[in-house]
Order: sequence, then C-alpha cells, then structure tokens
Amino acid sequence: MPFESPYPPVSIPEIDLWSFLFERKSKPFTDSKEIFTDSETGRCYTFGDLRSASLEFGNGIQSLWNWQRGDVMAFYTPNSIDTPPIMLGLLWAGGISSPANPLYTEHELTFQLRDSGAKAVATQLAHLEITRKAAKAAGIPEDRIILLGDQRDPSGKFRHFSDIQSPTATGHKKAVAVGAHGDLAFLVYSSGTTGLPKGVCLTHRNVIANILQMSTVDGLYFHPYGGLDGKGDKGLGITPFFHIYGLVCCVMAFIYLGWELVSMSRFDIERACQLIEKHKLSFAYVPPPVILAFSKHPVVDKYDLTSMRMLHSGAAPLTPELATSLWNRLKIAVKQGYGLSETSPVATLQLPHEWGKFMGSVGKLLPNMQAKLVDPDEEKEVAEGQPGELWLKGPNVFQGYLNLPDNTAATMSPDGYFKTGDIFVVDKHGNLTCVDRLKELIKYKGFQVPPAELEGILLGHSDIVDAGVIGIEDKEQATEVPRAYVVMKPGVATDAAKGKEITEWLASLTAPHKKLRGGLRFVKEIPKSPSGKILRRVLRDQARQESKAGSSKL
Repeated sequence: MPFESPYPPVSIPEIDLWSFLFERKSKPFTDSKEIFTDSETGRCYTFGDLRSASLEFGNGIQSLWNWQRGDVMAFYTPNSIDTPPIMLGLLWAGGISSPANPLYTEHELTFQLRDSGAKAVATQLAHLEITRKAAKAAGIPEDRIILLGDQRDPSGKFRHFSDIQSPTATGHKKAVAVGAHGDLAFLVYSSGTTGLPKGVCLTHRNVIANILQMSTVDGLYFHPYGGLDGKGDKGLGITPFFHIYGLVCCVMAFIYLGWELVSMSRFDIERACQLIEKHKLSFAYVPPPVILAFSKHPVVDKYDLTSMRMLHSGAAPLTPELATSLWNRLKIAVKQGYGLSETSPVATLQLPHEWGKFMGSVGKLLPNMQAKLVDPDEEKEVAEGQPGELWLKGPNVFQGYLNLPDNTAATMSPDGYFKTGDIFVVDKHGNLTCVDRLKELIKYKGFQVPPAELEGILLGHSDIVDAGVIGIEDKEQATEVPRAYVVMKPGVATDAAKGKEITEWLASLTAPHKKLRGGLRFVKEIPKSPSGKILRRVLRDQARQESKAGSSKL
C-alpha cells in the first residue's frame, strides 16, 4: 500500500515565486535583515536590498531587451551573492533561470544553451572566454552576455548586471503574470544514463511547495533572530547554486525564512573554518565530502567551531561511520535528506534530534507527499519490510523533461508516481533508508557523471573499440569516482603510458568532476547482455575483485 508523510499537510498558495517571496502580508523579519553575505569582501544584500536590485534588473531586461514571459537565461558562474537578484529579477519579468556548472567545457555549455533555448547568459569575468564561444555557437548575441560579481570588463563591452536598468525612473510597476502550475521558474539539467543531460522542468508551484515542505522541518530549528549575536542562525554557503540542492535549499529557502547565508565561491576547509569562527555560523547544507573534511582534516583543530550545531547531508549517500566520526570529533550532529532535481529537490528530511537514533536513514517523507516501494521488474508493490524502488508523488514533483515526452513517460507510472531509480526500505516509523541504486548514474561529490556520456567520448578515440564506465567507492574521499574499462584495437599498447594518455585526453574534453579518478583498465571485452546492454554489475564485481587483489590503477 502507498504510504504518506507523517506530517500534517501544508497549504500551498496558488501564486508565483516572486509574489511568494516578496509580496507576503507579513514575515518574521524586517527588510533590513541580512540574507546574503560574500565571504571574501563582506558585501551583503539585506532582504530589502535584494528586492530592490531584483526589481531594477527585471525592469531593465524588459525595457532594454524586450524580455518576454517564458524566456530563458542561463547562469554560468560559481557561487556569488549577485546570482539571487538576477534570478529573482528574471522571475519578476516572467523569465526562467537555467543554471549550468561553471566547470563545463565549451561543448557542454553549448549543449545546455541550445537545448534550453537560452536568450541570454550571466557569467563572471573569469569565465567570459568560454561563455562567448558557447554563446556564439548557440546563436546568443554578445550583448546578451552579462557579468556579475566584483570584477567588471575593462573594455566596457560586456555590461555588469547592475547596469541593466530601465532608462525611465518609474519602469514597470507589476511583475509579469505567470501561472503557478504551468509556468517554469527553473530549468535545471540532470544527467541521466543515456548520456546527454535532460532539462528538468520545475514550475513556480513546485519550488514554492518544496520551500514550505522544508520549512515544516528545518524551519522549526533555525531562526532569523536570536542566537549568539542576536542576528539569528547563519548558514555556510558551500553547496553550488547551480545545483538544485544549493539553488533551493541555500538560496530560495534562506530568502523565505530570513536566514543569513555566508557564501563561498569554492570550498576550502581552512577558509570554511575561519568563516564559522568569525561569523558564528550554526549550520550548513553540504555533500558528504565536506563532512569528511571536517571529520579528518588536521587544520580543523585550529579553529573554534562550537557555534556549529548541525550539518545537513545531501546530494549523495552518507555513511553512518562518517556521521559518527564527525560527532566524535566536533560534537556536530549530521542529519540526512534525500531528493532529486525532479523533486525540486527535497523529498525526505531527517529531524535534527533523530539523526543518531535512526543512523543511516534519510528521514521521513515531507508533507503533502505519498510514496510506494515497488519491485522494479514486476512493478508491483513489495511486501512490508522488503526493499523496493521508491516511487514518489507530491506537489514538488517536476512537470517533465524539456522536449522529451518519451523520457518523461518512462519515468512516470500510470497513476502519477515518479520512479526515482533508487532502492529503499522503510521502517515502522516511516524512516526511509537507501540500500541500492537502479540508475547507473555516478555521483562524484554530489555531481552527476553519466557513464554513457564518458563511454561515448571514449569510443571516439581512434584506438578504442569498446568501453564501459562504472562508479567505484573511494573511501578516502567519501564519494564515488568514475572508472573506465576499455578494449583496444589489436596491436595497440595496453601499458601505463597508454592509459595515462587516454585518461588525460578524456579529461581535456569534459568537466573536472568527470575525470577517471577511479582509473582505467584494459580488458579483452566489455560484458554485455544479449541485447547489447553493458552489464555494469559484472564490471562492478570485477572492480571489487581488483580491490581485493590490490590492483593498481593506470
């Protein structure tokens, strides 16, 4: 039988995201409440600043660019406190944000710009060269490339977003009317096993629902005022804003709840410790490798981290051993959650006080959600207590994949459940624990690495006749890493030098998180089913045997 969230349902208003965040009749904090602070410069946006800057930008793109409802803007940038006002101004103007990994190559960025139909790109000066090339390939004019951050273009050719303003003093007074259900707020890209990333369509209602769902759990434990300095709970902004985890949990939710986020452009363990000590930070949303750093890195002992009460782990599985290790060292609790781009993203959360009681669990379903555990082969619900694929239904579940009706249909059940591809068990208290993964996707430090994409590139090498890619566990980094198995043409060398050549060649064509950190192996054949599908299970078994035998990577 389907099971439901144990929490009372939340009421989801039928409004757009801009109105939800900025046109509330009341909120538990003032407009002067600090929301986003830059960790390097100390530059800050209060809630009032954020609203003003967003309105100015929204007015500007309507007046100067004739921005239309449903137009897409891409973001190719590391974390910046300037990202939120651009995104929010875009929402006010009826637009859609499509964030991209700032480590993407020109080829990878070009694909997303084309597939999303982006009409403009926001980036930083350091990323301008790749942005220009990708924009040109996608047919985006250079005057639609804008900059954010503290650096400006010395030539003056590329405008800073703050210069995109209406030429009139009054500008437009009302936000563009959009539908909560039908209009998209975000178009995020999720890598699948088929190789090419898919655009995940998230409506205004999807995101609003998830903010409210999250608020029923974490919103009860963290507050906009009070705390050690009277300024409320403050979070460390490590998780990338281009990732759905950071976009909703660390940008949109912080605006709604009035929390302050001290944003880092990239993670560095010592700098993170300095910021926790300086700003008296109390919590953070992070992936497991960050927890590993706090658990193991010797530099942590130099700093006072006693203000930190809680870490929330997401984006990849967290082992109980790692959570215990952090508690034993710093007495910081680590709770877990589970979600996907397709669920906006959070589907389950662990209560902070239950992290040690239900170790390894990702918590309970959020309000307004239903779930099934299903045998993935027969698509019948499993018996109580048995593992099954998690199927989810709720207001935060996405509307489908952009221009891919067949993919959308394949991932949805006839009765409207989203098939997650992950195997779970549920206990009598409603706590879910992930025990396996059906999907072939590799998760490197929370970033998605589709095996089929790497296989496709490897097969383009003149010396390779077949290839298979899997993820293997790297315990030292607390993450999966990609490993390739390749079949070479007869007569081609299969030594360490050749392996290094192929590995470096592949790395030059992909973003850094797709590097073959798990190594490369030469084999005589890639195991396949009668239909020709790669049997990754067999490769994983082979990898385990290699590990036991102490095989070194090439």
